[in-house]
Amino acid sequence: MRGLEGRGERGEEEGRRVNREGWLTALWRSQEILTGRPKPVSVKEEEMSWRPTYRSSKFRNVYGKVANREHCFDGIPITKNVHDNHFCAVNAKYLAIVTESSGGGSFIVIPVSQAGRIEPHHPKVCGHHGNVLDIKWNPFFENIIASCSEDSSVRIWEIPDGGLRRNMTEAMMELYGHSRRVGLIEWHPTSSGILFSAGYDYKILIWNLEQGEPVKMIDCHSDVILCMSFNTDGSLLATSCKDKKLRIIEPRSGRVLQHANCKNHRVNRVVFLGNMKRLLTTGVSRWNTRQIALWDQEDLSMSMVEEEIDGLSGLLFPFYDADTHMLYLAGKGDGNIRYYEITTEKPYLQYLMEFRSPAPQKGLGVMPKHGLDVAACEVFRFYKLVTLKGLIEPISMIVPRRSETYQEDIYPMTAGTEPALSASEWLSGINRDPVLISLKEGYQKPNQIVFKAPVKDKKGVVVNGIDLLENMPPRTENELLRMFFRQQEELRKMKEELTTKDVKIRQLELELNNLKNVSPVVNNV
Repeated sequence: MRGLEGRGERGEEEGRRVNREGWLTALWRSQEILTGRPKPVSVKEEEMSWRPTYRSSKFRNVYGKVANREHCFDGIPITKNVHDNHFCAVNAKYLAIVTESSGGGSFIVIPVSQAGRIEPHHPKVCGHHGNVLDIKWNPFFENIIASCSEDSSVRIWEIPDGGLRRNMTEAMMELYGHSRRVGLIEWHPTSSGILFSAGYDYKILIWNLEQGEPVKMIDCHSDVILCMSFNTDGSLLATSCKDKKLRIIEPRSGRVLQHANCKNHRVNRVVFLGNMKRLLTTGVSRWNTRQIALWDQEDLSMSMVEEEIDGLSGLLFPFYDADTHMLYLAGKGDGNIRYYEITTEKPYLQYLMEFRSPAPQKGLGVMPKHGLDVAACEVFRFYKLVTLKGLIEPISMIVPRRSETYQEDIYPMTAGTEPALSASEWLSGINRDPVLISLKEGYQKPNQIVFKAPVKDKKGVVVNGIDLLENMPPRTENELLRMFFRQQEELRKMKEELTTKDVKIRQLELELNNLKNVSPVVNNV
């Protein structure tokens, strides 16, 4: 009976509280109507009004689709070099892969449409004297590719239409300026004739391919340069370095605008996030876990966001799609590709999904936007290097849509293959955004001038008052031995020549003395 009485008393009290709150609500409602002032919200009401918000995204269901076996490239001897690069470059016409070779470096070029089994004796580009470390297609001339090598040279090649029919050993241009091997090359995103190269001599050279010469040397790094990335118009260059510093550089002057000492987050790779004025880096945390960090381009004093990925040891390669604002993270040595959506508001990084594969990837090539299958709603395409199988697998990132019409929301205007600037215009200080195209009616390449190599005499390469070709050190042990023996031979010849000249001098001195002795006798007579 006592329990029932207590329950009844509590029920009456609850009823009075509800009536009191209802009367207060009615009173505030009438005051709001009469005075126009809203009802004050209590802290308790604010807490109760919170609801977890669901963030919708048209890319939250993006999935990765591996191409069928007949659309893969099989039988390619992929290089076993451990250099941290992709060893792969793709454009709408060709696929280029660095291959394993002896007696120099080589890479193979295959038309994208000719998938399947590749013959063992397929023609190669094999002009380098050392291992090829990086290859990049010119974004404006689809038959032009640049390569760099351990032989400290950068070479420009022109691939004939239809692919190679025989081994190519003669390059359009051979660019010498680094004193040690060259590990990275990058084309300028808007200028047709500007190429950047980074070597193990801690220097970045800017090459004007209209003249075939370096025009600037950036010498602000104290260790090996790991990565280079441009912003949209190519006016800024971001670099990561083994000295644990992240730098933003004005490339034409070589001036460092911002730098960050990354002690807690050791940076390996860096990428500009389009026009968002953000940088994203991948690296390793102080606990040796793989980590990504987001930075404000204007202030590198502290990262905006740091997120740990996993405890694996392979390098994380970042790929950013400025059209969809999607970030792809691919780990070297594993088969996973994670993808995120980047936003301007917190939490900035929105995890979407993960593509998993048991086959580890050595590197990844990326197809430009105008080479994608728009009808299948393909927003990104990787070309995955599987070394153990000698296989190149295309992996398409697809937005699931039922409609067969053109999906304009996932295909905005994108950068095409028409340069916005010439090399001389960019060097004079002009900046322009990329020339945009629409993929709606099917992309057609506009008419362009032919890329031609300049004709110039062989001479010393002088940049910033320094002759880069003078007394270049040897790059390999065999080259060191050849240089040693060549110098020994030169010394032997010089000694012989010196001895011969000494003998000649003595003979001339004796003849001169004889003439002096004879002349007085003649006078006396």
